[in-house]
Amino acid sequence: MTQDASAPPDKRELLEQLEAAGQQHVLTFWEELSSDRQRALAADLTAIDMAEINRLFRGQGGDDDWAALAERAQPPPAFRLGGDDEEFSLEQAHERGRAALAEGQVGVVLVAGGQGTRLGFDHPKGMFSVGPVSGASLFQILIEGVVAVARTYGKSVPLYLMTSHATHEATIAFLDEHDRFGLPQEDLHVFQQGTMPAVDAETGKLLLAEKGRLFVSPDGHGGMLAAFNRSGAMADVEARGIRQLFYLQIDNPLTCVCDEALIGYHVKSGSQLSTQVVAKQHPTDRVGNVVSIDGQVRIIEYSDLPAAIATQTNDDGSLRLWAGNTAVHVFDTDFLRRMSGEAAGLPFHLARKKVPYVDASGQLIRPESPNAIKFERFIFDLLPSARQAIAVEIDRQKAYAPVKNAPGSNDSTPAAAQAQMVALHTEWLRAAGVEVHAQVDDGVAIEISPLYARHADEVSGRVAVGTRITEATYLGSPT
Repeated sequence: MTQDASAPPDKRELLEQLEAAGQQHVLTFWEELSSDRQRALAADLTAIDMAEINRLFRGQGGDDDWAALAERAQPPPAFRLGGDDEEFSLEQAHERGRAALAEGQVGVVLVAGGQGTRLGFDHPKGMFSVGPVSGASLFQILIEGVVAVARTYGKSVPLYLMTSHATHEATIAFLDEHDRFGLPQEDLHVFQQGTMPAVDAETGKLLLAEKGRLFVSPDGHGGMLAAFNRSGAMADVEARGIRQLFYLQIDNPLTCVCDEALIGYHVKSGSQLSTQVVAKQHPTDRVGNVVSIDGQVRIIEYSDLPAAIATQTNDDGSLRLWAGNTAVHVFDTDFLRRMSGEAAGLPFHLARKKVPYVDASGQLIRPESPNAIKFERFIFDLLPSARQAIAVEIDRQKAYAPVKNAPGSNDSTPAAAQAQMVALHTEWLRAAGVEVHAQVDDGVAIEISPLYARHADEVSGRVAVGTRITEATYLGSPT
């Protein structure tokens, strides 16, 4: 007999499965739920691998012993700024990157699943206004970067945009409202990352956000691997003949989308996964440390790198482990395709967080200290599996200005990013023979859209030599 789809789930069967995993408490309020809410909760519970949750909580499959690994860490294989002993030159890398783009071989993955919580912004972070003159959002600046690449090379550049459950609908509405900032509809593919439930840090019990709803959170940027395959994005990549994917995260408005040098170094090196890095300014910089351990490129989070190793220096006083992760990568699509079939191989990282939850009496508890464990995967954990993984250094002041923290914080603030944007774009104009007297500190600023210029050399010829700028100026699309 076929069961009525509108009938509530069989509580007894569900309870048996939960009891086997020691998670039966999530049905405490079952009788108080509507039929629809019962069905939704049952579906959520059925989708969870309870054995995996219990295994992760017990520490089977958790993080590596980073202190021990750090003892063996060496600087990564890298192309340094100003390096004069490289296998090939910066110009050769640029040329190869331009060729890949001209051949339509490159797509873009933009990870935008987070909300602007640390910014005090209760919306998807991509909607945050950061343009110092235009007020352009992070979405606008980075998507215009994709559009600019397509215009420059006369090829479609598909954008694969990863959202989360919390940001998906708002992101789609925002992009629709702004006509995708010029990106053709057929070149935008929006997909959602997965979720993982949080558990009580002391007991490993699943937490309820409401009486009939589990507390779940995004499964980390490493969740992109499975979601990319599941959503059909990988199939689209294959159909288009894309050979490299330029990966970036939403928070850095200075990212040069489809940076020709990074793509060129990646291709010419025969790399399967290349990572853009900056030289750390201090041993304790809050960036991941790109290193080589036993011949494999890996990233050690700043919080996992012992101070005694972080402070080690070379004979010239520079940091021995110098390479800071910018969260910009280039993937070989054949490699990504192979690894997407092995998504479960990416390890979960466990983090203690403050998570509000409904207790046994049905009261919502808002803890004042970390009470829960969240499980996340990181995309950079693919590095050890990649052939010829390399790091490519960029100038921090020209290409790395992450917007992470609220105004008044010590670093990574909107104001700091805006100041870097103004300084860079002022430098571009002055190099083109423009007299610029604007200063961001005086409330007068310069901003250049990627549609106007992606690089300094593109400014020449678009503005007359000797032009004087003494007020806030925004240079948008020249067409």
